[in-house]
Amino acid sequence: MDEAQAKRSQLEEAQARRSQLEEAQAKRSQRRKLQAIDVAILYNVDFTDATPAGDTAYESRATVQSVAFDVEAALIADGAHTATLIPVEGDFAELRARLEAQSPACVFNLCESLGGDARLETVLPTVLDLMGLPYTGSPPPALSAALYKDRVKARLIEAGVPTPRGVLLHSADDPFDVPYPVIVKPSREDGSAGITAKSVCHDEASVRARAFDVIDAFKAPVLVEQFIDGREFNVAMLGYPQARVLPLQEIDFSALPDDRPKIVSYDAKWLTGSIDDLGTQPVIMPQLPPAIAARIRRVASDAFRAVGVRDYGRVDVRLSSNGTPYVVDVNPNCDLSPDAGFARAANSVGIDYPALMRLLVRYARSRRKEIVGTREARTATSGRDR
Repeated sequence: MDEAQAKRSQLEEAQARRSQLEEAQAKRSQRRKLQAIDVAILYNVDFTDATPAGDTAYESRATVQSVAFDVEAALIADGAHTATLIPVEGDFAELRARLEAQSPACVFNLCESLGGDARLETVLPTVLDLMGLPYTGSPPPALSAALYKDRVKARLIEAGVPTPRGVLLHSADDPFDVPYPVIVKPSREDGSAGITAKSVCHDEASVRARAFDVIDAFKAPVLVEQFIDGREFNVAMLGYPQARVLPLQEIDFSALPDDRPKIVSYDAKWLTGSIDDLGTQPVIMPQLPPAIAARIRRVASDAFRAVGVRDYGRVDVRLSSNGTPYVVDVNPNCDLSPDAGFARAANSVGIDYPALMRLLVRYARSRRKEIVGTREARTATSGRDR
């Protein structure tokens, strides 16, 4: 064999090896694709039919879409997950057909309202339960209890969790017996909707005026609650079946103007660059006496369990001057924006955003076995005499 033939032979062998390598890589890629965990990401798009002027919680609702995009990017980054974005508009027959056709390994539930009504947050997980599809986050009873602030307060009291005294007012003229100062909150909203500097009141006239405005704006009762004038902490909790407390975060109110109450208002959460936003800065792992920190973690854990929160959530705690931590809000399915407090708390212990999203999917998928087991038990029981 001459030198030219030898080179041609070597080239042909190299090309054959390359073809074999490419074929093997293609097969591995196809296997990975087939083995990938398929996730359907559901989120509400009711903000598209509203305007900031016409919807008192517009910014909060509109943020859900960007979170859905962030979750999608985080899940598919490792190549082990596929994700499908599914906007939820209220046609559940169509949604059910689409989910049945896709048959995802689990659903990532980001739906917080329907038709601009946060009270309908429980509808979607109820549908998913009926379909037998595992989903991220809390079940309907927890979502319902947490949204109705009088109900969550009742659960906290029953569980012995310290919470400020409060009274539900259906009308601005209803009687109330709560020591001043008080804070007037919409009773059927989350995300600090309806909370402004005017929410903290020091006399009956201002309570009545504020209650009238909030009832008129949200078409729902208000909660008049004793205002705990002290430090505020966000307690993020993560895990299933047992949740652990992530590092505490404190809201630093030092930059708020003196004429504003030390609270996290709607503007503070959703209007970047506003006075309230700039004046309420989170501080991760604040300085606290160990005993006080332990009390805060304990009451947050007790509140998490009392409300039935699952997978992830945030508990808001106010610390009184005598060192008593009071639970003022329980937030299942809290904000999952990459720059929000929950992701920040997880990142502080080495759980970056993609890893956090994958954990939530893992928790949901772990319940698939529970769903299958329940179905099998029902099938086995259905034929028995009762």
